[in-house]
Amino acid sequence: MAGSCHIRLRYLVHKGVTTRTLVIGGTGTLGRIVVDHLLTAGADVRVLSRGRRPHHPDVEHVTGNVRSGEGLDAAVTGVDTIAACVDPAQHLVAAAKRAGSPHLVYISIVGVDRVPFPYYRRKLADEQLIAESGLPWTVLRATQFHDLIALIMRMLAKSPVMTLPAGLRDQPVDVREVGQRFARLALGEPAGRAPDFAGPEVRTMDDLARSYLSMVGKRRPIMPVWLPGKAFRAFRAGGHLAPGHAAGTITFEQYMSEQLAAGRVPYRDAINDYLRPHRPKETR
Repeated sequence: MAGSCHIRLRYLVHKGVTTRTLVIGGTGTLGRIVVDHLLTAGADVRVLSRGRRPHHPDVEHVTGNVRSGEGLDAAVTGVDTIAACVDPAQHLVAAAKRAGSPHLVYISIVGVDRVPFPYYRRKLADEQLIAESGLPWTVLRATQFHDLIALIMRMLAKSPVMTLPAGLRDQPVDVREVGQRFARLALGEPAGRAPDFAGPEVRTMDDLARSYLSMVGKRRPIMPVWLPGKAFRAFRAGGHLAPGHAAGTITFEQYMSEQLAAGRVPYRDAINDYLRPHRPKETR
């Protein structure tokens, strides 16, 4: 199903009726970019979040929680496509099946089937649940975002000695490029497993660390630490890399230059939202 069917925009077919797309996690790092691209394409967008409102005033906003299932039935009512930028998928799949047969588009991670890391296993279980749900579906796997690498480096650089996992490489990608591809898939026909989306370069972690330290003006000795276990053995073997799918073009240094010039801290909004206490609903 890959190829030209991705280019057909669902909102332009069927007598020009605009497609309504629900973006789960539409206020997050990836979700905001997906929303921007959907709106530019002319889609009717509804955003579900735990409380933080989208930055577009013309977007319909609903509250809900994918972990508990709260608010999902109302959120999926009347939508043609669900773009899931967050996990887990269990309650979302159940709500989508009750709502009919919307196209479910899910973001995943390169290597979830090769690296026995607990979070990766949960993502793989989500993929399998979606594929076996009977719903029309698309899954896009991406490598780690530049934002995550920058956040890790920022935290590790707080110590006088920067300790890094020995033997690890990464292939970070810009979230804006992933968001553009993800939105395009949401506007297209169901594709099943879409081609992986990876960053332009495979880099060692110590190389990324030296680049980060140089750009932020810090000096730290780097000490590699050998981490045991099957998961880190799989990471060292490159199970999370996709050199044959290096579709991204923005390098880590380009990302960092933009972030530093703008004075932005990676995942600041997401971290603040996570740390902000959520008031429980009043019972009547």
